[in-house]
Amino acid sequence: METFLQEAKEASSIVATLSGTVKNQVLNDMATALIDNSERIEEENKKDIVAGKENNLDAALMDRLLLTKARISDMATAIREIAVLKEPVGRILEGWTTDTGLNIQKITVPIGVIGIIYESRPNVTSDTAALCLKSGNVCILKGGKEAQNSNKIIATVLQEALVKNNLPKAIVSLLPDASREGVAKLIKQDEYVDLIIPRGGHGLIKYISSNASVPVIKHDKGLCHTYIHKDADVNKALDVSINAKCRRVGICGAMETLLVDENIAPTILPQLKVAYANYETELRGCVKTQKYIEVTTATDEDYATEYLSNILSIKVVSNVAEAIAHIRTYGSDHSDAIITENYTDAEIFMNSIDSACVYLNASTQFTDGGQFGFGAEVGISTNKLHARGPMGIEGLTTYKFKIYGSGSTRA
Repeated sequence: METFLQEAKEASSIVATLSGTVKNQVLNDMATALIDNSERIEEENKKDIVAGKENNLDAALMDRLLLTKARISDMATAIREIAVLKEPVGRILEGWTTDTGLNIQKITVPIGVIGIIYESRPNVTSDTAALCLKSGNVCILKGGKEAQNSNKIIATVLQEALVKNNLPKAIVSLLPDASREGVAKLIKQDEYVDLIIPRGGHGLIKYISSNASVPVIKHDKGLCHTYIHKDADVNKALDVSINAKCRRVGICGAMETLLVDENIAPTILPQLKVAYANYETELRGCVKTQKYIEVTTATDEDYATEYLSNILSIKVVSNVAEAIAHIRTYGSDHSDAIITENYTDAEIFMNSIDSACVYLNASTQFTDGGQFGFGAEVGISTNKLHARGPMGIEGLTTYKFKIYGSGSTRA
């Protein structure tokens, strides 16, 4: 482990000083390499798919795991989109001259060596590698065992592009000991590792946060809400509510609880029930919900659950204050939305909900680095420090001060 981490640390001093032109060339080579090696990647992915079926992985996990030529092409496109983003390193954030004649510049710099621990989705391997390279960082990747063959071939292909450009493979590498013990060692190596980013289930996040001596940015669960206000446009409310749940049920930006104002509930709940029936969504609701539609009873446990499946909890609330109170009680500070034409109440909601992303008349499924124009994201941060929401290249930099003097001494 120590030799591996030493190589990563040494590589970080190389990648940190690469020009934007060189990094972009390597990224484009990586994108091309993914396309050129799509058959190799699909073959390895098939092994993971077979193992997933044998281990009875649920449908949502199997969907995340699957790689097709179209998805590999999307991975390549994401890398190319990252390449054309504005150079994040070396930007002067502020500059000033002091009374003593010092010229001070606050400039962006890479974080260094970043360990990224994730589950299921092999496209995260290429996305995070590209984001780290663009921002001048080394990444150490630890994917889930269910995607081990897919992750290994993707990392190999990316490393081949690095070697082609006379750069060390250690800029992008998989953690050699992927066991729980290996992860336990990694998250304590603050001599070599500058940041740990875990993204996955609540158990993983809690374990990493509780045991790491390396700084951690959590990418925790997405228990997302949509609140249909009494002054909502019904058509907008139907469209957004269906999309927020049903577009993809297994992603962290999927809505898990729908809050409905009691003034609009008699009108909209029967329409929602019909619409969700078309998607075979299982509905669970409170006693007030059951006055208007036939659903099974939702419990406190339901309201606290990130289903990541085709199940939706519904609660009828009396006003915006009750909606806010419910989200504060059960939410995960990820993404929450209000549907309304009342912009006064919309601003009250958006200012009161302390989530990374708050929406007006839009689906929570937009919480995604690509949709935000970041090319991709390392994950969706629910931290308040140092980054929040979709974490792209900006979140993978920090800053330092460069101070220019002229033989200056302090009195």
